[in-house]
Amino acid sequence: MKLKIKNISFSYDSIEALKRVSFETEEGRILGIVGPNGSGKTTLLKCINKVLKPEEGVVFLDDINLAILNQKEIAQKIGVVPQLSFRLPFTVFDTVLMGRFPYIKRLSREKKEDFDIVDECLNLCGISHLAERLITEISGGEYQKVIIARALAQRPEVFLLDEPTLHLDINHQIELLELLKFLAQKKNLIVIMVSHDLNLSARYSDKILILKEGKIYQAGLPEEVITHQCIKEVYGIETEIIRSQITNSLNIIPVSSAKR
Repeated sequence: MKLKIKNISFSYDSIEALKRVSFETEEGRILGIVGPNGSGKTTLLKCINKVLKPEEGVVFLDDINLAILNQKEIAQKIGVVPQLSFRLPFTVFDTVLMGRFPYIKRLSREKKEDFDIVDECLNLCGISHLAERLITEISGGEYQKVIIARALAQRPEVFLLDEPTLHLDINHQIELLELLKFLAQKKNLIVIMVSHDLNLSARYSDKILILKEGKIYQAGLPEEVITHQCIKEVYGIETEIIRSQITNSLNIIPVSSAKR
């Protein structure tokens, strides 16, 4: 299974947010998308998910043009973990059950299969013990796992995540990204993750795409694109980059502004 994005462009009125963006990624792998504020990261996710309609370009899932699908069909193929979501006093189980809505016909109710899928997703995300808790009463890290489980209940082929570790402490950040890595491989998911954290992106992404001013500046393996010169040109800072002897991943240490 491959996701192919070809020449996607999008503007907010007269402001170009994306300019002929093209790339592809495949199942079982995590694509990390990084870049400064306003570089088009969230807009790109919304164009893939058909929340926004590109001015030009196309998104293919294998040979399927996603533009021909309705939103219910899109929801059966793409699960989304948004940057912000509101908490209403539903139980964890009922929140994850909402992920089954794309499969439930109008005026119909959930079936045993739907409940079984929710149980499976809760178990995969390690939150079965929270099933009867209200989502207003659990921690931020636990809540983020609930939202991942809800998206997983859609039985998607693609996972889109916008800043999934935002506002989480370092323990929950690592735990969440380990979970995403596990799910990508266990369920053969295509995972696309937007993040501002270069260190976590370099560690957990199989490939990294760097956006700058709505264009792809660099794309490739972390060690290919996370370089002193690239970060200086994209972010305007000088850095020290070292490789961890424990994780073998790159660690990016900001040193000073390159704009001085």
